[in-house]
Amino acid sequence: MSDINRKNKQFSAKGLAECALFVVLMIVTSYIRIPIPYVPLTFQTVTAILAGLLLGPKRGVCSMFIYIFMGLMGLPVFSGGGGFSYVLKLTFGYILGFAAAAFTAGALQGEGALCLRRSIIAALFAVAANYLIGVPYFAMIWKFYMNMDGVWQSVLLNNLLYLPKDLLLACLAAIVAERAAKVLRSRAR
Repeated sequence: MSDINRKNKQFSAKGLAECALFVVLMIVTSYIRIPIPYVPLTFQTVTAILAGLLLGPKRGVCSMFIYIFMGLMGLPVFSGGGGFSYVLKLTFGYILGFAAAAFTAGALQGEGALCLRRSIIAALFAVAANYLIGVPYFAMIWKFYMNMDGVWQSVLLNNLLYLPKDLLLACLAAIVAERAAKVLRSRAR
């Protein structure tokens, strides 16, 4: 086997292992939750942002798609279980938004060494990407599937009220990613 083929296989195995690690982290963080009506607080957005910052946009999104696929196939990996019927839950838009968050964080972070300032900016935009999918999805399900009134009040109380917390946690994710990248670089030497 040539050195090029060996390097590609090692990279593929390493990339697969990294994706699998973030799938597992998504599952674990889905069960670490603070129960609040309609939108339980979990640490999955932080994990999605970390996936993007540490794996890059492609592998970060890949790990999120695997997680979403597992849940839709019925494995109880979402905070409330799993199964295809989950697409009718108020929070499913945020689950889809995890892929957007990972992609955004990875794309804005860019290649090379993680810079804390750039990581924080990427993480904040990643939260925005998650909310850009999660909030409209929530509103659609609330209004058209659940036939509930007060959609704007519900969006405010059940979604936007948590934005400051998510922005703070995004900054924490950026700090963790930057420090983890330093440790990983030092061990690779």
